[in-house]
Amino acid sequence: MKKLLACLLATLGLTTACGQTNYETDVFKTKSGKTVKFHALVHASIRIEYDGKEIEIDPVTKLGNKVIDYAAMPKADYIFVTHEHGDHFDKGALKTLSGEKTRLIMNKRCADMYGSGEAMANGDAMKLADDFTVEAVPAYNTSEGRTQFHPKGRDNGYILTIDGLRIYIAGDTEDIPEMSAIKDIDIAFLPCNQPYTMTTEQLVKAARTVKPKVMFPYHYGQTDVSGVPAQLKDDGIDVRIRHYE
Repeated sequence: MKKLLACLLATLGLTTACGQTNYETDVFKTKSGKTVKFHALVHASIRIEYDGKEIEIDPVTKLGNKVIDYAAMPKADYIFVTHEHGDHFDKGALKTLSGEKTRLIMNKRCADMYGSGEAMANGDAMKLADDFTVEAVPAYNTSEGRTQFHPKGRDNGYILTIDGLRIYIAGDTEDIPEMSAIKDIDIAFLPCNQPYTMTTEQLVKAARTVKPKVMFPYHYGQTDVSGVPAQLKDDGIDVRIRHYE
């Protein structure tokens, strides 16, 4: 009976057969035709599937009334953490997702707090596999009265290049000057949650600077981002709003 109920719920799109929430997904193709699938978990937490590999971005188990069941997901091959705040860095989630072969990549502050992991600083680059590289890029606040939230030089954004597909995960940042050096981005995750990250006006400016083909506003909390797609329509940027509150 329980199995039948689970299957019924799965059919209705409420859960998978294993009890895991059916998150919104977006699928892209790499240059050689392989599939990269993005699952919108919550806020700044993203699950990426590629060629049998599991990649997790800032996994957090609980945020407000939302709970992510990482135990129902496969162990991660790679986990990236941008910075130490509780909506990005969750020791419990990291332990649940980590297996013997998991590579945990984070900024130095998080590596120190967790007691393990590979630390990257702004400007560092790593080759993780023949078809997978990562660059750590700056992420910080610039507006007066906000710089204490994310000071320059501490936190990371990441550019993942997966079989030629370039993905910019900005982390918690404003529209900083360093964004002008970020080129050839296929998919960008840009935060919008004042006063901690960007206003909608800054988000639009950042998108026009980076010029991704597809942009996901994320980390947006209670900020209304519904007007952003129309603002960027003439810029040729496909804006996709998912449940990254």
